[in-house]
Amino acid sequence: MNESSFSKTRCKRKGKNTLAKRRGQKYEQIIEAAVKVIAQNGYHHSQVSKIAKEAGVADGTIYLYFKNKEDILVSLFQEKMGKFIQKIEDELAGESSIEEKLLVLITMHLQQLQDDYSLAIVTQLELRQSNLELRNRINEVLKGYLKLIDTVILLGIEEGIFSEDIDVRIARQMIFGTIDEVVTNWVMKEHKYNLVLQAKPVHGLLLKALTK
Repeated sequence: MNESSFSKTRCKRKGKNTLAKRRGQKYEQIIEAAVKVIAQNGYHHSQVSKIAKEAGVADGTIYLYFKNKEDILVSLFQEKMGKFIQKIEDELAGESSIEEKLLVLITMHLQQLQDDYSLAIVTQLELRQSNLELRNRINEVLKGYLKLIDTVILLGIEEGIFSEDIDVRIARQMIFGTIDEVVTNWVMKEHKYNLVLQAKPVHGLLLKALTK
């Protein structure tokens, strides 16, 4: 494990649609429209026609890029998560200490969702679907971020900062679960306070649990 590990962790994009379509302006318009519509109406009340109207495209255009509404939900998560992982990798590579890397990870997670409340609603509420197949697809996308957390944990163990007795799987669940719960509470309280200001208290709490 070394600094180059951060550049090797990437969120793999899946799906049968072509990469050319997935890079197009209309694709981006549909993704952004879907985030807004799903946040406002909830996933189950967000018809494809509503998303198309918000995106400024014909209903049929949606199906040139996505198979169905489930595909839209998973794709928007892939798109947002992929960009987020790349961004956070770049930031982590520039930090020298493991304590700083952990703080950057926490801060950027909170900042990403504070900057886009609609996306926060979608990720914290609407992605939690009861449909097993849909949930599995969403979890598959999340793996890229969880691997990034694993990288931080393993590097901390290697450097002798984190306890060598740490169970990486449990530590990952603790880190992600804590950050996730902080964001969910913020969403449920209708973003009435500064989410990013929670980063340092969360960082301190996690460090106490992870360090020797």
